[in-house]
Amino acid sequence: MGAPTYRALTAIPPLVRQALAVAEKLSFPDSSTMETGRLLHVLASQVRTGRIGEIGTGCGVGAAWIVTAIPHEVSFYTVEVDETRARAVADLFGSYANVRVVHGDWHELLAHGPFHLLFADGGKAKETGAEEIVTALAPGGMLVIDDLTPLDLWPPERRGRPDRTRDFWLNDDRVAATEVLESPGRSVILAVRR
Repeated sequence: MGAPTYRALTAIPPLVRQALAVAEKLSFPDSSTMETGRLLHVLASQVRTGRIGEIGTGCGVGAAWIVTAIPHEVSFYTVEVDETRARAVADLFGSYANVRVVHGDWHELLAHGPFHLLFADGGKAKETGAEEIVTALAPGGMLVIDDLTPLDLWPPERRGRPDRTRDFWLNDDRVAATEVLESPGRSVILAVRR
């Protein structure tokens, strides 16, 4: 008898499949993983009013996981620095009145806050923009930072060295935060503004 199959681990919403097709068409290999997508889907489903933001749209895979989880009353803003990708994702979400795709630097997203959920995915924002990001969260708002290598998997030459992202988010008194293993080789930081 084979391993059991669970819908929550295998189902992929049609909008996510469409975003994956955009990523393939544009030869974009850096889309959110399925594990990150499912986590975003669960977290976004708890947001019933307000705003959700994403830094680094890519080809819209993470955005699609979020949008499929939220009601039309929740506004979703995502920012992408690459014009071709921003245009493709704007087309993908063209029929969603609550979705805004912003083409530009990640700082342009901040004008649309405060956010009840913010996914800091792309660019250098999660490494260099922590002070700005924490103030973009609504009180009680949650930040998701992905693409982290668990500390115990760091190569020997990296061990003991500072990690700007972890140093800020896991030590700042303005947030309650933890690092969660997402898969054997990847972790995420979840931080809630106090």
